[in-house]
Amino acid sequence: MDKLTLIGLLLAFGSLVAGQWLSGGSLLILFNVHAFIIVVGGTLGAVMIQSSWHHFIAAWQHLGWVFKPPKYEFALSARQLRQWGTQVRQQGFLSLEDAYGDEVDDFCRRGLGLLIDGIEPAMMQELLEQQMDLEQEQLESQARIFESMGGYSPTIGILGAVLGLIQAMAYLATPEQLGNGIAVAFVSTIYGVGFANFVYLPIANKLRQINSQQMVYQEMVLSGLIAIAQGESSLSLERRLSSFSSGFRL
Repeated sequence: MDKLTLIGLLLAFGSLVAGQWLSGGSLLILFNVHAFIIVVGGTLGAVMIQSSWHHFIAAWQHLGWVFKPPKYEFALSARQLRQWGTQVRQQGFLSLEDAYGDEVDDFCRRGLGLLIDGIEPAMMQELLEQQMDLEQEQLESQARIFESMGGYSPTIGILGAVLGLIQAMAYLATPEQLGNGIAVAFVSTIYGVGFANFVYLPIANKLRQINSQQMVYQEMVLSGLIAIAQGESSLSLERRLSSFSSGFRL
């Protein structure tokens, strides 16, 4: 669990509620089912129109990464790559078959498979870079889903406020009810702007941050596997990996 994400959510929404309470306003007015349906439903509908089904579903499947992001152990992986390099020089590429069977990272596993199959380093680099580019584009498309939600949400919040004001006009003859109706109408604006800046846009940026970390990790693995394929020495391999394993963390 990413504690910083949880704390950030609590602080963002908590500050809104605390500000309303300290100003003497009613907390109940911040909770309006009709406004919630208009803003959230309208935002989801707008994003569905612009998105493919695959990208839309994939974005929600990776939403859990915001609270529990994948961890990439750079130092551990760099040490493993150096061990594989030593093993290959002593026993050959086929000695990596056990490591291939135990490897859980798909990218690293594919690279090991290419090494065992004796693929030329240039071809191996091309194939793995293609996989990297494809994965990066997929993750970026998922981040754009939430970024788009952050763009639509404030506008739909204004639409909800306008709808609320239209209904509030029915209370012109009763000013005490008119004021309350207008207050409720503007809750839609709060929802639209609040969800955009407290939820959707931060999620998009968090996914991009995870995407960036994965890219650096895969570049490290690619660099190490190519060095192994070229038969580089342990010292040369360590120099290649040192900049990656120096402590890159999310």
